[in-house]
Amino acid sequence: MNAADAPAATPYAPEPWGLTETQFDPQRAGLAETLFALGNGRIGLRGAHDEPLPRGRSSSQDGNFLNGLFEREAIHYPEDAFGLARHNEFMPKLPNGKAIELTLGDECVDLAQGQVVAYERRLDFRRGVLTRHVQWRSPRGRVVAITSERIVSFTRPDIYAVRYHVTALDAGGPVRLLSTLDACTPNVGAANDPRVGAARPSPLQWHASRQAGSTMLLMQHTEHSGLALVSALDHVVDSPEGFDARPDMPRAGERLSHQVSGELRLGQSVTLTKFGCYLHGPQAEQEALAELALAQLATARRAGFDTLCEEQAAWLADYWQHADVEVGGDDRVQQSLRFGLFHLLQSAGRDGATNIAAKGLTGEGYEGHSFWDTEIYVLPVMLWTAPAIARALLEYRWRALPAARQRAREMAHAKGALFPWRTITGGTESSAYFPAGTAQAHINADIAHAVKQYAQATGDTAFMTTMGAELVLDTARIWLDLGHHDPRRGGAFCIHEVTGPDEYTAMVDNNFYTNAMAQQHLAYAAELAGWLAAEHPVQHARIAAAIDLGAEEPARWRAAAAQMYLPVDAATGVHPQDDGFLHKPRWPFSNGKLVSGNNQPLLLHYHPLVIYRHQVCKQADVVLALLLRGEQFTFEQKCRDFDYYEPLTTHDSSLSACVYGIVAAEIGRIDTAFDYFMRGARTDLDNTHGNTHHGVHTAALAGAWLGLAQGFGGLRLFDGRLHFAPCLPAAWTHFRFRLHWQGARLEVTVQRDAAEYRLTDGAEITLWHHGLGVTLSPDAPSVRLPLAAASVIDTSTSPPTDTPCPAPTPAAPSSSISTAS
Repeated sequence: MNAADAPAATPYAPEPWGLTETQFDPQRAGLAETLFALGNGRIGLRGAHDEPLPRGRSSSQDGNFLNGLFEREAIHYPEDAFGLARHNEFMPKLPNGKAIELTLGDECVDLAQGQVVAYERRLDFRRGVLTRHVQWRSPRGRVVAITSERIVSFTRPDIYAVRYHVTALDAGGPVRLLSTLDACTPNVGAANDPRVGAARPSPLQWHASRQAGSTMLLMQHTEHSGLALVSALDHVVDSPEGFDARPDMPRAGERLSHQVSGELRLGQSVTLTKFGCYLHGPQAEQEALAELALAQLATARRAGFDTLCEEQAAWLADYWQHADVEVGGDDRVQQSLRFGLFHLLQSAGRDGATNIAAKGLTGEGYEGHSFWDTEIYVLPVMLWTAPAIARALLEYRWRALPAARQRAREMAHAKGALFPWRTITGGTESSAYFPAGTAQAHINADIAHAVKQYAQATGDTAFMTTMGAELVLDTARIWLDLGHHDPRRGGAFCIHEVTGPDEYTAMVDNNFYTNAMAQQHLAYAAELAGWLAAEHPVQHARIAAAIDLGAEEPARWRAAAAQMYLPVDAATGVHPQDDGFLHKPRWPFSNGKLVSGNNQPLLLHYHPLVIYRHQVCKQADVVLALLLRGEQFTFEQKCRDFDYYEPLTTHDSSLSACVYGIVAAEIGRIDTAFDYFMRGARTDLDNTHGNTHHGVHTAALAGAWLGLAQGFGGLRLFDGRLHFAPCLPAAWTHFRFRLHWQGARLEVTVQRDAAEYRLTDGAEITLWHHGLGVTLSPDAPSVRLPLAAASVIDTSTSPPTDTPCPAPTPAAPSSSISTAS
């Protein structure tokens, strides 16, 4: 980790609709490149400066990425074994087409040298535009003002654009702007940090390049994954008379450039606008992709930069109208929530063929791999704010079923589908460390959980009959191979040699989270099979034939679910994380800190076996099950489990704080919930894990929204019913969030004394407020209801003092009322 990127107070002032940087600091460049990144679900551009910063004088890790473009490489094991993952998929950097080299006479503009006289850079969440204003004085005294604007289009998913404006603030002189398309972009990598990939040269092979007039085009291909990449640029120049614009000489086909040069007098300006396009597809289609790229560039150029910005603003206005969150009384929280939603929107695939990586499209962390983060953290946010994207993310899993079936056969499963732990394509396992990779079979249940949530929240029967049911049924079969009815435990269904969410404990029997989620998965699969047979017999017959579904299988699933082993320890009254966890010694904590110092994350300081021998948790495990299966556990049980596991959890994973915060709010520990919420919400803006320079933490960004809606809003989806149990931190005057529900739209506002539910679109919504049934309709679109006792808790006390646990929220309504407007 670069020392300059270590956790520190953020230099970015809180503001509601953007992120602004007012000081140029080359040693924070890597972190800023992540935070100021732009994307549209397909293209991702790190927020690097237009003028490239030399690596030796900055922490820059510039890069550009394309969702779905990957290369494959063999995994080599000095000690091999059957069934180990054989190939790693990784996301290569694209040729850099956003850079502009600016030269004043014979002095190259380098912000790390000379003098930055004035500086401001701002990412606008409402417009989706990155704007920068710089005044720079060269070592020889020449002064220029530079304004640049950058956009990655949501309405034209293959297009990005840069407008670069230079004004002479001195006596003037010769100026040269060099727009480049540079294919020399090796991956960065980081030794001894498993969260970052290996350093390697660019895996993209040169195929051909073209340069004519204002356009340049570079064609490349991967060697092993069979994909072609086309990168293209077009240029428009607005300059005083006497300027010359022409192609520059290519360098071995790897670096194409377009030069604009001339004399600028005092006060004169020159503007270079560049339109970029990235396309990828099968190698056999490379020529067609090239022609399509040139056509899309021509269309974008005719529209112009201003039109692209207008389209972007209109598209985002519609998104924010239905997805915005509002928090009164804390600008840092307000900024964090919108920052998170904006970056999730920029990174999530929406074509049904791509996913969202753990670092989105903002950096090289985890090599572009997707994990269970998608289904458990990101997809719920999309489900409530942008359900079409949630559907596309599930379709991605459905498309990967053939490869997941092949992986299941490699793992000795005669039937069923087993999804990989880390992947880009969705079916190929890229984790070379199986104890914390392939052993995390809970990913099958996580995907089924997401399908169930989607079906209940949207009522999308078409998806369920064509994709969702097949996903759930074929993945459910794996559990009957991983477990059995143990006669020594009275026939309870036990699951063996798995790893749960807590990666500081591996290869165990009866991981509680895995068993609890497998139970839900098996029961839901049996329910779906019956529903299909009764309501959609044609689709049932098609799916049964496709996966060779035996008539007896649903009954076996129901039996395993009914007898799932989910014990409570007699001595402590808590759910054991696994069969052996409570028998281990606790990690040597002292006053809440590690005895040997703050050696966190533990995974960078201790061999896995040292960690595995202790009671210590990387992240929420049992506590996560309390959230996702909350209707199954009593309030008192949740309190006992939370109190036991909280002191043992290091939260070395960015996925953890939000879960603890949500459950803390549910059991009335509002001060604790508020602390966890703030830690999670500021993960990237405050760089609390010290590695945001490798990309944002998409699960933590999603966790901030979940912390607000599920934590303080009490949002739950139990048995197809929409539940709320809101409370308000005293530091806030109110909060508001919006969500989609079965074709309708709902706005929830929580204030000091009451919660208001308002139907903003749709026919009717029935919801439950602290167990009270409420129906909203166009004739009676809103209701205002008092908060429950102890729902407004002071979080300003120091140290925080938590309140006792309130009474549990009923799972079913105690009564039902219709509302009046």
